[in-house]
Amino acid sequence: MKLLVSRENQPEDTLIRLSGAQFGGGRFTVIAGPCAVESSAQLRATAEVVRDAGASLLRGGAFKPRTSPYSFRGLGRAGLGLLVEARAAVGLPTVSEAVDTDDLAAVAAAVDVIQIGARNMQNFSLLEAAGRLRQPVLLKRGAGATLDELLQAAEYLLQGGNRQVLLCERGIRTFAPSMRYTLDLAGVVRLKQLTHLPVLVDPSHATGDARLVPALARAALAAGADGLLVEVHAQPEAALSDGPQALLPEAFRGLMASLRQIGTALGRAV
Repeated sequence: MKLLVSRENQPEDTLIRLSGAQFGGGRFTVIAGPCAVESSAQLRATAEVVRDAGASLLRGGAFKPRTSPYSFRGLGRAGLGLLVEARAAVGLPTVSEAVDTDDLAAVAAAVDVIQIGARNMQNFSLLEAAGRLRQPVLLKRGAGATLDELLQAAEYLLQGGNRQVLLCERGIRTFAPSMRYTLDLAGVVRLKQLTHLPVLVDPSHATGDARLVPALARAALAAGADGLLVEVHAQPEAALSDGPQALLPEAFRGLMASLRQIGTALGRAV
């Protein structure tokens, strides 16, 4: 049986367009913003930074599944409201995570792209519910998931009727102790062979270390990824979630400039 996600079923790339941004078709599209929505001022300031540097979409978590129940787990629906305000203020489409079916409708109403995170990659009830929607879904690979398991999870979305699906490689567990995860760039290349869906890379979560993010982001472009999901924060030391992996504004601006240079050499628009 040919999977709906496979190139056997659809040889040509799926293109996903929204508000001037495009995923697929040779473009390299950057999503950037804070790990978590913390306040109106924090989100608005970061949104202006990433927009002015050239990002096409704004990310920000309103619901945050965390390893420890004592960690900051987001502002919830209040955070969604701040994302709506930021989108109206800066003009960027927004991306945020839905962590269960109870909040899926609220997330879908507030943002342009629904993220299903690594912890929920095989939450089949959530996948089936998101498959009934008709807006883009960004599906992250689980830390212990094979490429086949990622594609089968995406198949739930397509089988439900939602063909606007973005895949995201965000690192897998290996024996390397020097980073949080290992960014599987070979997996990105293989996914581009196996599926017509756009494939993004999240170097922030993959490493947990902002110092490693720019080099891996550039490598993702060279490897053929369709875009990035990058975390940016004006005060990483004070961030309520994953501060050590967030780029400072000046570092993000430098990254975008280098990506444009590489894109020019590769004949790809950034």
